[in-house]
Amino acid sequence: MIKSQLCTQRLCWIWFALALPQITVWAQQPPFDVYPPAEPPYFRVRYEASIEPGELIFPVNYTIWIPPKVKTLRGIIVHQHGCGEGSCSSGLSGAYDLHWQALARAHDCALFAPAYEQPQKADCQMWCDPRNGSAKAFQRGLEDLGTLAGHPELGQLPWALWGHSGGGHWAGGMTLLFPERTIASWLRSGVPLLEENPKRPQIKPHDLPATALLVPMMCNPGTQEGVTVTTGKFKGTWPANLAFVEAVRKRDGLLGVAVDPLTSHECGNQRYMAIPWLDACLRARLPKENGTPLKAMPRSDAWLAEIAGFKAWPAHDAADP
Repeated sequence: MIKSQLCTQRLCWIWFALALPQITVWAQQPPFDVYPPAEPPYFRVRYEASIEPGELIFPVNYTIWIPPKVKTLRGIIVHQHGCGEGSCSSGLSGAYDLHWQALARAHDCALFAPAYEQPQKADCQMWCDPRNGSAKAFQRGLEDLGTLAGHPELGQLPWALWGHSGGGHWAGGMTLLFPERTIASWLRSGVPLLEENPKRPQIKPHDLPATALLVPMMCNPGTQEGVTVTTGKFKGTWPANLAFVEAVRKRDGLLGVAVDPLTSHECGNQRYMAIPWLDACLRARLPKENGTPLKAMPRSDAWLAEIAGFKAWPAHDAADP
């Protein structure tokens, strides 16, 4: 009897020793293990990393804020962080931002903030390219959060996207993949590639469908990211933005450029322009009834401007420079 108990104890310890590494792998790691509580009107879901081909290889934490007293939501505002542990962990508090909540409340929209648990040195493309599983996880999150919050319409609503750096790459990619659901996109520093870059072969180019040309987009790099300061870590940001701008403008796409005169790669105070711009796009494009197509962005009063310049003129007066 004593021998049997000892054997059982040994087996338990062996099992624990074998299981401990697995528990460590799947548990949330710093800095992703500390975040605000999610009590209504906040809701949260988290998914573990997947090993299935084409699915997200990182864990992800999705938090949503829903304006109190809203019976039926009209859209979703997505606040998407950039690459690396510091930026990714900032997504844990994104849905609690009062400025962005005010924008969401004004349009009966939900405020959605992802936090992809990407290790610092891991390949950011594995989430910031939506084709690598994050688009699928995002849509699953909307469905599950809709059920959790009692708003089943969440899984069918259009979205307005804001993204910084890798988040700009993601927001731009989502615009190109789902133009019929994208109200507008603000791309802070990051943009998707439309052609291969031999220096960065791990980044796959996107197609530019005609329907994406109807979605208002704004490129918003910092001036120190290659515009007026052409040295340093982020000098390649502006050339990538410029290539994207020229390709979209060449096909008469609704794309603007707003160079932040005070910053490099940090976000600075761009929200004071991004939020009013998205507000105007939401007012112009959200349909009166859910399930109907987005309204076309009005062009009658549109203006064209020099790329990274200071001159502008009514669009009907001249061609794009």
